[in-house]
Amino acid sequence: MSGSCWRLLAAFSLILATPLLAGQDTAVDHSSTSVPDLPRKGSPLTYAAPIGPIRLPEPPNLPPRYPRNPSPGAFRQLVRAAGIIFSGRVTLIGQTARSSRPDPASTAITFQVEHAIRGTSTGQSLTIHEWAGLWTNGERYRVGQRVLLFLYSPSKLGLTSPVAGSMGRFAMDSQGQVVMDPQHIAMLGADPILGGKTIVPYADFALAVDRSSREE
Repeated sequence: MSGSCWRLLAAFSLILATPLLAGQDTAVDHSSTSVPDLPRKGSPLTYAAPIGPIRLPEPPNLPPRYPRNPSPGAFRQLVRAAGIIFSGRVTLIGQTARSSRPDPASTAITFQVEHAIRGTSTGQSLTIHEWAGLWTNGERYRVGQRVLLFLYSPSKLGLTSPVAGSMGRFAMDSQGQVVMDPQHIAMLGADPILGGKTIVPYADFALAVDRSSREE
């Protein structure tokens, strides 16, 4: 084959190869910008764990709903802080507005005292006055309800409330027994008479009050 033929064949091959190489370069460039490199066969794979929900820290200095570790002296403290202790039935509920400006509005609750322990008498019709805000916050009663209450001695404004909030208020069932809710059970778990019980006969409860009153 003559030299001119060889030169013509080489030029023709170069012309055919140029678009193929250009397309190959274009494909490489495109893949490098849009598709991440995949690991070669046999190379170790790296697993990224999914991000779970983030839990924010709880606000500091929040008191527990009730004591987690019951103390043998918890009931004694409740008894000693109370100026009035009795069980009775709610007979009347009404709201009163104080005439003097510094005195807040209050809720008047009248009880028929069934068992008096301190600060009242059995059979007495006892009316207490609670700050109206307690009613708004859920500290409520209903006519006919039977409760056993540990109340603070009335303030100079004549207001009172259960000792330690709901800890100083116990429900009574139709048989006159004291019903212990979960927070009472938790607080009084170490008491030798009341500990571990959900229903307590009134006589046993009164015995526990009397014992705590006499303890040093």
